[in-house]
Amino acid sequence: MFSFDPLTSILNKNKLEGPNYVDWKRNLDIVLTAEGYKFVITEECPEKPENDTNDQVKAYDKWVKVDEMARCYILAYMANVLQHQHQSMGSAYDMLESLKKMFGEKNRAAKQTTMKSLLNTKMAEGSSVRDHILKMMSLPNELEVLGAVIDKESQVEMVLL
Repeated sequence: MFSFDPLTSILNKNKLEGPNYVDWKRNLDIVLTAEGYKFVITEECPEKPENDTNDQVKAYDKWVKVDEMARCYILAYMANVLQHQHQSMGSAYDMLESLKKMFGEKNRAAKQTTMKSLLNTKMAEGSSVRDHILKMMSLPNELEVLGAVIDKESQVEMVLL
């Protein structure tokens, strides 16, 4: 059920306006994961069952219902002009692909800036080790949100450089 709990307040405080796409997407992923809806943006819709096999019908119906909920979350937490552009799209996946295309150039620049930070950040003498480690852990996560695919071993190597 669509509710306004602490999870959705995350999105309410960070409605998608455009420039905040990366933060909004990260928060959307948190909410969709917590609600058990994220699979509709990573998995294809099962075939609509021609036969009445109970498992296939249940899987299809579940995917359609969850996709509808994910679409509601996406639409509810974006600027009105973006809502208008995306409300007729067929699936949550289609909406997110459209948004990725719209804000892709900004993502590319943000990805390059974040990669540069990851490779060039050095711990300042006398600074907190904890703060440095947290920053170095957050940069690969940010790259992942921006769409970079970096395996865990390479992430470790980059941090240790």
